[in-house]
Amino acid sequence: MSDNNQEPILAKEESVVGIPSPLLKLKSWQWWVLVSVNIFFLIGGQAASVLLGRFYYDEGGNSKWMATLVQTAAFPILYIPLLLLPPSSPNAEPSSCSLKTIVLIYLLLGVIIAGDNMLYSVGLLYLSASTYSLICATQLAFNAVFSYFINAQKFTALILNSVVLLSFSAALIALNDDADAPSGVSSSNYIVGFVCTLAASALYSLLLSLMQFSFEKILKRETFSVVLEMQIYTSLVATCVAVIGLFASGEWRKLHGEMVGYHKGQASYVLTLAGTAVTWQVCSVGVVGLIFLVSSLFSNVISTLSLAVTPLAALAVFRDKMSGVKIMSMLIALWGFASYVYQNYLDDLKVRRARQQAQAQAGRERSDPPC
Repeated sequence: MSDNNQEPILAKEESVVGIPSPLLKLKSWQWWVLVSVNIFFLIGGQAASVLLGRFYYDEGGNSKWMATLVQTAAFPILYIPLLLLPPSSPNAEPSSCSLKTIVLIYLLLGVIIAGDNMLYSVGLLYLSASTYSLICATQLAFNAVFSYFINAQKFTALILNSVVLLSFSAALIALNDDADAPSGVSSSNYIVGFVCTLAASALYSLLLSLMQFSFEKILKRETFSVVLEMQIYTSLVATCVAVIGLFASGEWRKLHGEMVGYHKGQASYVLTLAGTAVTWQVCSVGVVGLIFLVSSLFSNVISTLSLAVTPLAALAVFRDKMSGVKIMSMLIALWGFASYVYQNYLDDLKVRRARQQAQAQAGRERSDPPC
């Protein structure tokens, strides 16, 4: 984007997002509480869902389509915040998009989400939770590249530095001879897991850029309800694709035996899948909440930050091996993350100063007596 269109991290134009009047009446501390709660939902939900996904495989689960399905199957939970929204303002401009265009957008994005979830499922099957999360952190680098080509995002030296560092971090994991793959996973399967996770990160970043493009150029609206509806209906499409894949692949025939043979028992099997589905949607609530309260950029940055939390959680829960190479990779990823955040902090300052100057200029024009 050009400098004047840079979206700041902690500032958002009310006219762009259509913030409902109750939010405008919030005090500063109330706004920070809501932001903090949504950050907790995003980080906690994403970390818990990854750990539960790894637990599912460790305890005898083996269905990649089931692991894909649970990532979106609990999308009806998102109807709760949608129903709690205040009714639209009568002065709000209706969408200029036809129903056919909106349906096509939801179908396209939903199919991409299903494919992305499948790649993530394969990656998590063959990688430890910590290694998986470190590779996923490359999504920020991919996001910068796709944003440059699709959303005209400015590519600065700091962003380039972030891309290089995150790429180098992933390369360290790929070249690590002392890889801590789950038991029974061969070297070739480890490579498959690495490639699938890297491809999933790239596809997820492409998805974010396409969503932003849809909001800005096609739907031309980014209200909380529109963002939430896109999350719901694309998840519905992704769930339908996963169900079709589950039956077309024949994996559904093995689910009963998988549940009976689950190491922790049948009840644990059901609870693991249900917990994974719910935590993914808790994460989605945090993502959408931060988009609404702050910005889509800030939401993506926090999502990437949570990927640095997951290896620490995996270390505590699964006793994942934290080799020197993996620690170095995590530190380099955090360095790249910090570089990305600092660039957007500079963009935020620039936009705030431009707004202050515009407001000051408008104030002077109002104070000047008419000729």
